[in-house]
Amino acid sequence: MKTLHIFLYFTFSILPSEILLAQIPAKDTIVPAKGDIMGQLREIRKRKNAAHTDSANTEPRKSPLLDSTKYSRYGDLLNDDPEYTQKSAIWRPAVQVVVENVILNIVDRTVLKLEFAKTDFHTWSRTLSAGFPWNSGWEWDQDRFGNNFFSHPMMGSFYFSAARTNGYNFWQSAPIVFAGSYMWKIFGENGKPEREDLINTTVDGVLLGEVMYRLSSNILDDRAIGPERVFREILAGLVNPVRGVNRLFDGKCFRRVNKEIYQKEPLNITLYAGIHSINSQPNALLSGHNDEMVNIQLDYGNPFELRSRKPFDFFKFRAELNFGVGRKVVDNITGYGVLLAKNLQFGKLSMLVGGFQHYDYYDAKAFELATIAFGPGVLTKLPLTKTSELDVNLHLALVPFGGSSVGPVTDTSFYRDYRFSYGWEGKLESTVNIGKYGTLSLWYYYYFIHSFNNTGKDESTVNTLGNNHIGVLRPRITAHIYKTLSFGLEHIIYLNDHYQAGFAPLHYTQTEQRIFVVFNWEDSQRRGHYYL
Repeated sequence: MKTLHIFLYFTFSILPSEILLAQIPAKDTIVPAKGDIMGQLREIRKRKNAAHTDSANTEPRKSPLLDSTKYSRYGDLLNDDPEYTQKSAIWRPAVQVVVENVILNIVDRTVLKLEFAKTDFHTWSRTLSAGFPWNSGWEWDQDRFGNNFFSHPMMGSFYFSAARTNGYNFWQSAPIVFAGSYMWKIFGENGKPEREDLINTTVDGVLLGEVMYRLSSNILDDRAIGPERVFREILAGLVNPVRGVNRLFDGKCFRRVNKEIYQKEPLNITLYAGIHSINSQPNALLSGHNDEMVNIQLDYGNPFELRSRKPFDFFKFRAELNFGVGRKVVDNITGYGVLLAKNLQFGKLSMLVGGFQHYDYYDAKAFELATIAFGPGVLTKLPLTKTSELDVNLHLALVPFGGSSVGPVTDTSFYRDYRFSYGWEGKLESTVNIGKYGTLSLWYYYYFIHSFNNTGKDESTVNTLGNNHIGVLRPRITAHIYKTLSFGLEHIIYLNDHYQAGFAPLHYTQTEQRIFVVFNWEDSQRRGHYYL
């Protein structure tokens, strides 16, 4: 009898929770027999937002209705559904990378008429005998700054996407980027293969490729139909072209499922638009020409949600476009994503501690600087009152490879006017969010750069080695105006000090003022300025 009581106790205590957990996918599921597919989808999204919205400005409350091994506290999948994102045979992404390189070579040689793309069996015989990248058969090239540190990483993201969109995870997709880049250096160009292209394409290509994959996953919804589905497919294809092409050929553009199948994370998009003045003299405010600027910032994932993490479950990127300054429209792109991390909680203080990968690209009037960096970082959030908080992020990272100019550069260079280098960097980002009133921010980025190669055609061979100490200080204030609209002011100080033994030190300072409006598109499940 006692055994029967124990059996009945466990049966009626465990069974209800199992039934509740089993019901979760049903809340995310469309029932075609009920009709009005889009109406059902809107209702699903509405229920999800109501049940799992972050009211505490840290993370939604833990719900017994969610299986934490499958779902985040926002009710989203922690991983893509393997039933619908099955891994293809390795030959498929390999063939796609070959096709990408063939198409690029054809465009370069027939449309753009570029000499380096005129390859044949004779050039292949020469490049194949170049040996390993550290041998004398390879060299450091003379390409312009943007080509080496922006265009090549973008091509690397296409190689990465060939594997990532065929069911391979982050780590499994990374080697194919190296293979695609190596193939291009040997078979896509007729000159000596260049080392830095292999490095930038591979390392930064992995980072940008994962960012593109995550953003396109947030856009896609295979439950949607009609105009919304068309819009989502087109937008996702623009964000991740390789994924868009694969979905078209695989028929996934037209596939209809009745549940969510992609991992999604909260995403905030902030757009800054206004004017800026790069001063003619360091201490003379508003002494330069006024030009337009547009900046965009992406904050993906909640770093303070208590959960296990995969690479790039959280990342932050900011791109700044300046107009009226000549060729250098893309002023800078900076950002980082988590590779591994752990959440900690000390009373009201929320923390994310882990290892990060960084991408820093400055093609500004003050200097050229690009770094590949890896290192530890900590993100913190501390509530000050019910409506205000202090956010502080601190990073320290090793820079195994980068490029930088000694000082200000011209806008007319067609060859290399910078050095290849290595070093380290540190980042401090701090913001006080004053509830509905606005924000006070102070950022400081520091880069120690040691150059090891200064053979650029458009670069002096005198006093261009040694060390550079580069700093970017950015105090900023924003005031809330109405709903998602704010007004902001920012003062930027660029500092660049160069030291080489046997030469006098060089010191450069440039200042800039910005006035802008801010449009903040918040995720419907995230409220308030939860990052910097």
